[in-house]
Amino acid sequence: MVLINPNTSAATTATMAAIARRALGPALPVRGVTAARGPRMLTDPEALRAAAPEVLAAGLRAMDEGDCVALLVGAFGDPGLAALRAAAPVPVVGLGEAALLEAAAAGTPFGIATITPLLADAIHARVTALGLADRYTGLRLTAGTPERLSADPVLLLDRLERAVRACAERDGARAVVIGGGPLGEAAEELRARCAVRVVAPIPAACRALTRLPAIRQTAGPTGRGRPTD
Repeated sequence: MVLINPNTSAATTATMAAIARRALGPALPVRGVTAARGPRMLTDPEALRAAAPEVLAAGLRAMDEGDCVALLVGAFGDPGLAALRAAAPVPVVGLGEAALLEAAAAGTPFGIATITPLLADAIHARVTALGLADRYTGLRLTAGTPERLSADPVLLLDRLERAVRACAERDGARAVVIGGGPLGEAAEELRARCAVRVVAPIPAACRALTRLPAIRQTAGPTGRGRPTD
């Protein structure tokens, strides 16, 4: 499986790929690739738009290089997902789509906690486009700029935890999606710190992949993702 990081941070690619490897286990190897150009962080609609063609280009390059049974778009906004699905002959999964569908399964009320206020409208639109608006309890945003929080893991975890708790205690969410692929490590820590179910996008996307018949055949009976988030 090839995980495409739509931003240009190789360190972020390595972190997300490591999380995907833990989720998938040895039966389905993970290769991380980084966008060749574009934004270093996807914090506004313009950055999402700029990342989309780079995701498509990276996916096509990965296909040309071979040994690619699936593609994972590693950003919560799923930039380039539709174009890549139309062009690639292998399954393509987006972090945002997978996490939102998993959180809302069986009619569960769900919220989203994230650090990117300028993407709020895009997030609301994505929820609606997926037909999940009736289960959506709302978006909670952290205090502080995305750049500052990303540079301080302790502060990031604290602010995200407050947002997750607000989703549950004030909005009535029974599941909370962490809105960001680069927030993967914080999402894993929050699972242990919060009573509400926290849905981490990378493991959710990996589970969505392993449910696909083409991937189950490739990975074999041991290629299932971890059953819990």
